[in-house]
Amino acid sequence: MRIKQSLCLPMYRTEDADRLIPAVAEIGFSAVEFWGWDENSKAVADLAHKHNLAVASMCGPWVSLNNPAEHDRAVREAAVSIDIAADNGIPGIICFSGSRRGGLTDEQGIEYTAAGLARLAPYAQKKGVNLNLELLNSKVDHAGYQCDHTSWGVAVCERVGSPRVKLLYDIYHMQIMEGDLIRTIRENVRWIGHFHTAGNPGRNDLDDAQELNYTGICRAIAATGYGGYIGHEFGPKGDPAAALQAAFTLCQVP
Repeated sequence: MRIKQSLCLPMYRTEDADRLIPAVAEIGFSAVEFWGWDENSKAVADLAHKHNLAVASMCGPWVSLNNPAEHDRAVREAAVSIDIAADNGIPGIICFSGSRRGGLTDEQGIEYTAAGLARLAPYAQKKGVNLNLELLNSKVDHAGYQCDHTSWGVAVCERVGSPRVKLLYDIYHMQIMEGDLIRTIRENVRWIGHFHTAGNPGRNDLDDAQELNYTGICRAIAATGYGGYIGHEFGPKGDPAAALQAAFTLCQVP
């Protein structure tokens, strides 16, 4: 099956959306993505829909789920995000573990994060929206972030046991933290609700100046039967449309 590709709009200036949305639609993209949702987002989403692009993802509550003191807030804010997603055909919202804080062990973090997601999951399931817990690197970009290895994120998903609790597998971040990407994706694809890309090092274009073989990675993802989106979350070094065309071609494997 072919990969459905999306564009992470927050990597670009707000004023670029009017130009980039028609361009990526012409290239063959399937969707765009937001991080937040504000008064401008609906207009941008409407423009995307006009060009037959879905909205693939947005952020949910900016809450540290590994902190039980923030769970009540998470429930309130997630309900708003889930409603927005459901009303706009967005299949998943992004959630975050939060950072390690004094004395917090990995096992405690798993327990607390799972407990928080378990409170959000029933409403997400009712509305048909995934809660995608994002995997981020703690080595370069997000010092102290706790959900920084696939095994940790999978342990959270297993603990919750909801079909709506998944992982956002960021290929760039997991290359930095653990490598062995294709094997890890194959073994854990049932827990993955969304993917992000970027070249490493640098978080730039998917070109031959970086170390990841995105054609091979996307071929392996497609072979698993994964039916979700892969969102390009990189900052182009040159012309955005040209960089996105090159990324699309690399990842659009049979």
